Amino acid sequence: MKASVLIVCTGNICRSPTGEGVLREHAKRRGLDRDVRVASAGTHGYHVGESPDPRAIEHAARRGYDLSEQRASQVTRKDFEAFDFILAMDRGHLRMLRAMKPDGSRAQVGLFLDASDRWRGEDVPDPYYGGPEDFERVLDMVEEAAGRWLDRLEAAGAT
Repeated sequence: MKASVLIVCTGNICRSPTGEGVLREHAKRRGLDRDVRVASAGTHGYHVGESPDPRAIEHAARRGYDLSEQRASQVTRKDFEAFDFILAMDRGHLRMLRAMKPDGSRAQVGLFLDASDRWRGEDVPDPYYGGPEDFERVLDMVEEAAGRWLDRLEAAGAT
C-alpha cells in the first residue's frame, strides 16, 4: 500500500461513503487501485454497521459508483496510524479530527475539497435532509476533488 485515505463526515452514510466510492473508482480507472487504499468513517457512531443512505447509493450508481457494499464505521484514534490522509468533508469535522489526532501521528489531516480548484476551502454540504439535487451537488463536488487528490498523490510520488 503506497497511500491510504480515510474520508470523514458525521454519520458515514452520505458524504463520506460517496467520497470513498468515487475516489476508489477514480483510482481504479487510473490503474491505481493497488496503490491507493480508500475508506470512510463518521465522527459519530449513529449508523455503525449500516449501509449508506439509499439516496446516496442511487445517485452514485447513476454515475457508475457502487456504494452498496460499504458499511458505516466510526473514526478512532487508531485511524491516525492506519491512514496517511484523513480528509474531512467539512470544517467542523476538520476541527474534530485535528483535536482527535494523537501526538506524533504522521497522518495528514485536511479538508476534502482543498484539492479542488473550484471549491477549495468549502464544505461538502450534507444532503441528508435535502432532495435529489443535494445528492447530485455532493457528487459534482466529490468527483472533481477526487480526481485532484489522485493528481496530488501521483505528483508526490505516493503512488
